Amino acid sequence: MSEDLRRLAVEAARRGAAVCLQKLGESVDVATKSAPGDVVTAVDRAAEEVVRAVLLAARPHDSVLGEELAEHVGSGTLQWVVDPLDGTTNYTRRIPYFATSVGVRSISDGSWLAGAVSAPALGSTWSAAKGAGAQLESNGETVALPISLLQSTVRLVGTGLSYDPGHRRRQLRELNTLMAGYTDMRRFGAAAIDLCLLAQGSLDAFVEDDLAVHDWAAGALIAEEAGAEVMRDSGAVSARWR
Repeated sequence: MSEDLRRLAVEAARRGAAVCLQKLGESVDVATKSAPGDVVTAVDRAAEEVVRAVLLAARPHDSVLGEELAEHVGSGTLQWVVDPLDGTTNYTRRIPYFATSVGVRSISDGSWLAGAVSAPALGSTWSAAKGAGAQLESNGETVALPISLLQSTVRLVGTGLSYDPGHRRRQLRELNTLMAGYTDMRRFGAAAIDLCLLAQGSLDAFVEDDLAVHDWAAGALIAEEAGAEVMRDSGAVSARWR
């Protein structure tokens, strides 16, 4: 069952990502949500509508929790968690680190069963099914994660910053502690992609708080199925290679 869910997550994520890529560079209205810097566009909503249509056409009784649209509560045992455009700020600035993320979990016990993250400008789709590992599809090839990388003394940690000024100041004060044991930091601006880069071995760790569940739903499972140690909280996620 998890493999079927993974394939559906991939299809839905790619369909949403295609909407984002199609409209990239077009003139779109940008609105502010919770705080300055936290932005949303009509593309976010259009992509979520497409993702939801794909999911409910295949599994009409499931629930869907998205970032932009009202939650759809179904009678089934599964809940899909959707971030239609993770990295909206990147998208509006034509920075290629943006993606559509689709994860699914059991309502009864909260376990994550499958997920996919599609980054169309990078030509990459990462996905995973519970107990079946994680994979990357790029340039027509599919490879299992993690990918074997060149060994070196480089150790990279990824992170992100809150939109809330007070929270952001605390994160910056704690940056020195976060960097302990690492040689450099990367900040890509899309938590779903950060977690997938961790899964493929490009990052050694990823730590970020002040996140919502749709930010990490799929990415955290992909990192976990790749073999990383993952800790989830309601507003935070951390992933590291052991």
